[in-house]
Amino acid sequence: MDPITLGAIGIALLVVLVVGGVPVAYASAFTGIAGMMMLRNSTVAIGLSGIIPHANSGHYALSVLPLFITIGFLAMHAGITTSAYDAARKWVGRAPGGLATATIFASAGFAAVSGASTASTAVFTRLSLPEMEARGYDPRLAAGVVAVGGTLAALIPPSAILVIYGIIVEQSVAKLLLAGLVPGLISLVVYLLVITVVVKMKPELAPLEPSVAFVEKLKALPQVAGVFAVVGVILVGIYLGWMTPTESAGVATAIILCMALFKRFRPRDFGNGLLDTVRTTVMIFMVIWGVMIFVRFLAFTGLPAAVTDWVVGLDVPRWMILAGVIGMYLLLGMILDGMGMMMLTLPVVFPAMMGLGYDPIWFGILLVKLIEVGVVTPPVGLNCYVVNGIRPDIPLQSVFRGVTPFLVGEVFIIGIIVAFPDLILALPNLMN
Repeated sequence: MDPITLGAIGIALLVVLVVGGVPVAYASAFTGIAGMMMLRNSTVAIGLSGIIPHANSGHYALSVLPLFITIGFLAMHAGITTSAYDAARKWVGRAPGGLATATIFASAGFAAVSGASTASTAVFTRLSLPEMEARGYDPRLAAGVVAVGGTLAALIPPSAILVIYGIIVEQSVAKLLLAGLVPGLISLVVYLLVITVVVKMKPELAPLEPSVAFVEKLKALPQVAGVFAVVGVILVGIYLGWMTPTESAGVATAIILCMALFKRFRPRDFGNGLLDTVRTTVMIFMVIWGVMIFVRFLAFTGLPAAVTDWVVGLDVPRWMILAGVIGMYLLLGMILDGMGMMMLTLPVVFPAMMGLGYDPIWFGILLVKLIEVGVVTPPVGLNCYVVNGIRPDIPLQSVFRGVTPFLVGEVFIIGIIVAFPDLILALPNLMN
């Protein structure tokens, strides 16, 4: 069989397996090993499959992942997230949709110490959703706010998915983390505008909160000091070249641990935080290992190079190809989870985009934003499933309806990223 045809069949098989419910790690590893057996032989396939996991995970840069994950889980189990939400509620509670606005701000704060979208959604489903319901908020709006707020963790540093992207395509993790800050803040502002517009149009969806004395607001500020410290260490340390991403993550982890101990962190909380970290880290590394085996198989087939040559040779403006790629990711987001979508497509799509002259850092930000749109888009919408899983009394359909107004905002955000690439690249370019 022609190697390129075999590569196409491999991709089709992988998609079928993933859509059928097989975990990405197992599906990609199985497809890659089977494909290499057909192209070479069983000795080569099994030998490479044994080498690839160590070769692709024994890198210093990858150590940043468990550290970022540790920061998030320690902050969650220590109650730092609860303190951040309480501070946000006191400061912006009187705004239209005040508790919803506070949830978005607190989600951004948790994003700055987490980097995991689903973890953020799970935390605020338990934390802020009951608060909003108790104050008379419409359950659909409350659930939608929680689900979309979790997406901020993908862009605002530290971001686990940006780290994974950088490792897969061999780009600077430091530049990617810096590049995620501006679009993350743009997303934050757009979400706040959507809440304001929705509540202004239908005030009954979100009753006004009672005012809080200014003294109480000032007392709440120290509760978020640790969050700002973590953001400052990571961004300033990387930007000024004082620390690598891994070193900055280590310092940030120490800051969060000190804060946790100051809050009388119980040994059980510490143990639970580390256990959650190990589980999540193992899951991510297994996906990386499986996909790297599949990528090696694709490299043998020559399919990525063939697709790149075909795309570059098309007699159409490159923006039309980019529009097609964006549409493809939006459609894939309806049936695949974010990690699987990125792992499945990057081996083919990334070389083609680079062949058209697009910046790899900018494309990474666009890709991650598209992935995060996918986690709130039906029928899969992983963040929406997280909300429904924790709160089964809120129908999944209601969660998706609550997210719908924010999807209009997401289109606007994607438009900004595409139209103004220099805005995204400003901070990473200053590192040069």
